[in-house]
Amino acid sequence: MLSVKEINQYYGGSHILRNVSLQAELGKVTVVLGRNGVGKTTLLKSLMGLVPIKSGSIELDGTPIHKATPYERARLGVGFVPQGREIFGRLTVHENLLMGLATKKGSTPIPAELFELFPVLRQMLGRRGGDLSGGQQQQLAIARALAAGPKLLILDEPTEGIQPNIIKDIGKVIRMLADRGNMAIVLVEQYYDFAEALADHYLVMERGEVIASGPGSEMQAKGIRQLVAI
Repeated sequence: MLSVKEINQYYGGSHILRNVSLQAELGKVTVVLGRNGVGKTTLLKSLMGLVPIKSGSIELDGTPIHKATPYERARLGVGFVPQGREIFGRLTVHENLLMGLATKKGSTPIPAELFELFPVLRQMLGRRGGDLSGGQQQQLAIARALAAGPKLLILDEPTEGIQPNIIKDIGKVIRMLADRGNMAIVLVEQYYDFAEALADHYLVMERGEVIASGPGSEMQAKGIRQLVAI
């Protein structure tokens, strides 16, 4: 579904991403690991078109998208859950979910399935997003990204600042979405146990480069926990 080949990205004179390549398949969770400041979030922003790449290619389902705008990528089926959630705090839960349908016709209803995945959102439709707890905001951010039915879901540290019971619920939702087989998922995560439990494939980044990769089932044997330990 997603094919990234040797992308390079710069901030000013700093070389942030160095020949990064990855593949994300339908029905699989690809986990990107690494210490703070190694380029993980920049990689995701590059996939979404929020920062430009200097060279390399990004393809979604065989279609080159590295020159497309973020809204064009959203229309093509890329859903993005940014670090820090970035919901609209002054809008209600209902209005935030409608924002997830911005690329659809105005009459498109909010998918009922979102409330099956995250039941708490149904109870809070009229509440402002800024009044929700951190865990509830994270569920809202994921639901907003899912509203348009993406083929590729990108999540940047979805467990950050979240209570353990909601982390478990979010993990179940991610696994269920992947197991359906019609979506590829790319996950950046600092919480190692969460990442290992979900990973079908992993990549480890250091100084903007991929230094290790392989099947998720091999993470323990390869000592990946020690490799990314702070």
